[in-house]
Amino acid sequence: MDYFAHSLPDRPKSEWQQLVEHLCSTADRASRNAEKFGAGRAATLAGLLHDLGKYSAEFQKRLEGGEAVDHATAGAREAMALAAQPRDKLIAEIVAHAIAGHHAGLPDSVGAASLEERVGKKLHALDPVWREEIAPVADGLIKQSFKAGASRQTLAFQLAFFGRMIFSCLVDADFRDTEAFYDRAEGRSSPREWTILPDIIDALRGRFDEHMAKLGARAEATPINALRAEVLAHTRKQADLPRGLFTLSVPTGGGKTLASLAFALDHAKRHGMERIVYAIPFTSIIDQTAAIFRSVLQDENDIVLEHHSSVDEERIDDEDRRHGREAREKLKLAMEDWAAPVIVTTNVQLFESLHADRPSRCRRLHNLANSVIILDEAQTIPLHVLRPCLAALNELALNYGATIVLCTATQPAVRKVDFEDGLDLPPERELAPDPQRLHRQLQRVRVEKLGVLDDDALVGQLGQTSQGLVIVNSRAHALALYRKARDAGFDDAVHLSTRQCAAHRRDILAHVRETLKSGKPCRVIATSLVEAGVDLDFPRVWRAEAGLDQIAQAAGRCNREGKREIDESIVGIFQSPDFPPPREIRQFADDMRRIRHSDLLSPEAIREYFGEVYWRKGKKALDKFDVMDAWLLAFDKPNFNYRSIGRSFRMIESGMTPVIIPWDEKAQEAVDNLGLEAFPSGRLARLLQPCIVQTPPSARRLLLENGHAAFVHPELRGDQFAVLQSPGLYKPDVGLLWEDADYLSEENWLIG
Repeated sequence: MDYFAHSLPDRPKSEWQQLVEHLCSTADRASRNAEKFGAGRAATLAGLLHDLGKYSAEFQKRLEGGEAVDHATAGAREAMALAAQPRDKLIAEIVAHAIAGHHAGLPDSVGAASLEERVGKKLHALDPVWREEIAPVADGLIKQSFKAGASRQTLAFQLAFFGRMIFSCLVDADFRDTEAFYDRAEGRSSPREWTILPDIIDALRGRFDEHMAKLGARAEATPINALRAEVLAHTRKQADLPRGLFTLSVPTGGGKTLASLAFALDHAKRHGMERIVYAIPFTSIIDQTAAIFRSVLQDENDIVLEHHSSVDEERIDDEDRRHGREAREKLKLAMEDWAAPVIVTTNVQLFESLHADRPSRCRRLHNLANSVIILDEAQTIPLHVLRPCLAALNELALNYGATIVLCTATQPAVRKVDFEDGLDLPPERELAPDPQRLHRQLQRVRVEKLGVLDDDALVGQLGQTSQGLVIVNSRAHALALYRKARDAGFDDAVHLSTRQCAAHRRDILAHVRETLKSGKPCRVIATSLVEAGVDLDFPRVWRAEAGLDQIAQAAGRCNREGKREIDESIVGIFQSPDFPPPREIRQFADDMRRIRHSDLLSPEAIREYFGEVYWRKGKKALDKFDVMDAWLLAFDKPNFNYRSIGRSFRMIESGMTPVIIPWDEKAQEAVDNLGLEAFPSGRLARLLQPCIVQTPPSARRLLLENGHAAFVHPELRGDQFAVLQSPGLYKPDVGLLWEDADYLSEENWLIG
């Protein structure tokens, strides 16, 4: 009897994909994915057994329209049965989790819908021919050089991490082989292949050098430009150091973005590394960074991949599954597998993928092995997930050949000497030349504590300068202060917050830069979104009281180029009596007040501040979802809580909900295409991402109830895409005024 993996409707069985072909091809692909970290044999076993249940008569009937059949659990059960040695038995159990979850997601070890429950149930009988056709082997499943942690807790985390990496190798191989089969059958080609970094690294380094030469020829001979050149040269000299963990501690304006890219290129060349991943904390600056890289590397969309989305990927998968799309159509929705040579993404995508259970999120993880990973603004890793995030970074460097660079002006105190669960970062792993000296030489501002300032006083001070930036802690405060400034006659006042979609903010920032450059009046009132990486240069900055790291980031928007006198470049810290900071920010402000250094922006003050924050929080608060404790060994056997952690782990706990603003023609075209089944939800979601405003759930509910927003084409997309229907609620100067949603739209009023 012939056994098939995939069918082709209305085509003869001779054209269907043979099961043995799919299993062997998937095993080969998975093995190649895993060889980078010495787990080729484990990945081969996963590939060979992942669809073992298709060797049943019941599944073959399913291909002809029969009932659904669990075809994954049989392979998980056999993987555990095949292993003989204790070490291989443990790895085989990890492989079994990957096999069982290759469609629905990694299961927990015990509990409801767990691996234990699934392998214990009665399964359909398999034709024993599978043993001859695929002949799986379950020994030597992990390299002997695997570096185990010192504690049982650390080892359990490492084993769970290994499971996700095997899962990644498997699901990516399975998706690719299935896609390749349907591509061949339907005479099409999916544009998935990217040029690999080793093949173009010399060209990229040449383009970088060419760019820097042109930049240097145009640059003024200023002390800051000399220091930037020194930072770049010193950082590049360190590229020959062995792979692992590094810091790059450079004050704002010191050229750390280009220096980190140069290090990544040189380091990748020296060690034959396959990828550069640049992770950024805020979506508001990801486009800016990607644009810089494309300019430097002379890329025309075939080197740099941007990956960020405000639309939840898992719900995209669920929607398309619910609407019954064919398997090949779902494959089109597969999110990027990070096969590009240079990737610019967000911390959310990186760290939530590293702790995920779903195939769509985990698929890309194996491509982090043998990669250079730059964490821009490393101090912004949210405290409630700090311990598991650091553990994941450490494991990537320890067992997966990755190099991690913590790149920031305010280096968090995450070394082992500062922090119990910290990273092994001795002084010689610092890439910058003498951070203390750099701080002194790049000091461009004077920080003053202004005490209590209400909005009238703030507007009064803002009126004493023609160009100034005020940063506050909430959208409500930014809007109120902007309106007060306009009422005071400041027609040049600019409002900037996440009430505006990213595409709109890009336009505003371009206008602000041009205005500043021309010397015309420009008074910007913004939330903290302008602090990290946004290239603005004001003579005066006011910052509502917050944590010291945020104060330092705000200071980076003042006298950025160092062309003004320090005593004239003042960053004023104030307390607002009418808009007190949210509770969480208030705690950081309290920590900042306890720092007694005369120079609040010095590396010593920053280190002391982070130590204060970590001490106050405690270990439990730095691992809110109990990731580090979830894997604790019981009876010498880990309990892998993949599903539980994957469904709870979130970097951002805002609870906000997206509303799409048809901001420009490109966005309107994407909205129009929501009604066309030929356009996958994933592609449209990525096109619409720059046009999203995140709103409180209660606000979106009012927008929907009163007809100001609507889920577009729910028969195709479910409740995935809420689009603004009342353009009058989105103002050109301030963005979305959801507070005005508490009335019926004219259409609904007429109907009522």
